[in-house]
Amino acid sequence: MAFDYDDTSPLPPPGRLDLYRYLTADNALEYIAIMDVYCATLLADLTTSDTQAQLARRDPPVRLPVDLVQDRCRQLVQWGNLMRSVHDPRVPTIAEYIHAQTRYQLTPLGGRLHRQVREILRAVDGVREVARELLGHTVELLDRILVRILAPGVVDAEALAADVTTVFSNQRLFTESTRDFYVYLGSVLTRYDLAGDEYAVFKHLLLEYVDLLGSDVARHAPVIVERLGRLLPVVEKVTAVLGTLPALVNADGSAGERLPGRRREDWLELSAWYSGGGGQSGPSQLRGAAETALGQLITNARRMLASAGTGASRRADLLRLAGLLHGAEEEMAHRAFTAAFGCHAARHLGLGLAESVSRVAPAVSWWDCEPVEVPVALRERGSRSASGSNARVPRTDQETREQLAQAELEDAGRRAAGAELVRAGALNGAQLSWDAFLLLLRLFGELLAVHQELEAAEVRDLDLGLVLRAVEGAEATTVVLDGGRAVFLCLVLSVRPVAAGGEAADGQVIADSGGRPEASGEGM
Repeated sequence: MAFDYDDTSPLPPPGRLDLYRYLTADNALEYIAIMDVYCATLLADLTTSDTQAQLARRDPPVRLPVDLVQDRCRQLVQWGNLMRSVHDPRVPTIAEYIHAQTRYQLTPLGGRLHRQVREILRAVDGVREVARELLGHTVELLDRILVRILAPGVVDAEALAADVTTVFSNQRLFTESTRDFYVYLGSVLTRYDLAGDEYAVFKHLLLEYVDLLGSDVARHAPVIVERLGRLLPVVEKVTAVLGTLPALVNADGSAGERLPGRRREDWLELSAWYSGGGGQSGPSQLRGAAETALGQLITNARRMLASAGTGASRRADLLRLAGLLHGAEEEMAHRAFTAAFGCHAARHLGLGLAESVSRVAPAVSWWDCEPVEVPVALRERGSRSASGSNARVPRTDQETREQLAQAELEDAGRRAAGAELVRAGALNGAQLSWDAFLLLLRLFGELLAVHQELEAAEVRDLDLGLVLRAVEGAEATTVVLDGGRAVFLCLVLSVRPVAAGGEAADGQVIADSGGRPEASGEGM
């Protein structure tokens, strides 16, 4: 009786789910048509020829060969939807008996399932009315049951059974229609294109019909709870009277499936739906669903009013675009679609100035190029700046002493490399260590950055007290290294010490490594 789906039931018996296979199998429409034939009449016991004739008389007709109908019926027998019928064909010979056509009929579960399938196929996607008028009728039926069961004398079992069956049938129809109604509300409330007249109709439905439904439940639910509270103490007498009626028995001797209301558990479940029974009652679920729906309705109203927000409905724009695409020629339709959705040629994401060289050409497909790792700050906030302040890194005296010692060691290595270059003087044929060669490469790079012409250019390092001079000519400078040599083509390189005052040893004008020209003392 509850609105919640019951997932505590045991697993279905083996093969029970095969009953549903004909709905999704190949040629499902043919299987459904055959099941329609067998469900159309009571006690349908048909041969394949009869089934073929019934299919041909359908609207629209389904025309299948007899052999194919036979195959379809055999497959339905394997799935459990049909079964072979026991019959006694009157034929003169044994040969004709062997070739007599098999007859088929529905299985109980196959017929019940197909009736539910047809109900689903006939249903529409729109809203379905709630059988709210059944709540008042349930109160009247419970009053009649109390009168019958508490009155002295013999109880009319047939009349009592009719009232009990109607009570549970009404409850089942009410809960199913209510569940379908709120499922429809949920499907509409999730739509972001709800606007205009459609929104007004839905608002009327929600504000008036939901309020009407809530009023009926609030008026009748307490009365039903009170009647069930009076009926539960004597429910054993109700079930005992109903037990005197004829009951069905299965072929194996077990009791057949009985209608609701014949067991005490049915009444306890019905009472728990209205009172809660330790959980959330049905009326409270209805009130909670109504409050949620009204809150979502208000949210949609705010969204429509804030047309500049990200949640604004684009339904009108999309309808206008659809009309344009429908009436446009092919080339114009492609242009409109490209302009509306930005489906232009491939453009690759770059990281701006931090990425000096483009990773891929614009014509390379996104499928073929490597992805770009975008920093989290740039991806989420559109900014490269780090949020917050960095924590101060504590430094101990030991770490400070180690860093100073490392810096002094590096400075001593640089000065030793500079002294090695000064001792070499003319670098052609000089044998240098790796530290001296790396210092030479750094000075040579600064020289190229400062001077466009190398006819006679110099660069100095005042910290190390040396000057690198390059003269362009036909000769080359070869530097010997451990395991190889480096050749500077068409350049004569030499290193001299820097005299006091920042002048070269010969008093010529030179340029420092930063590219700032300076003059000697005489030029000042």
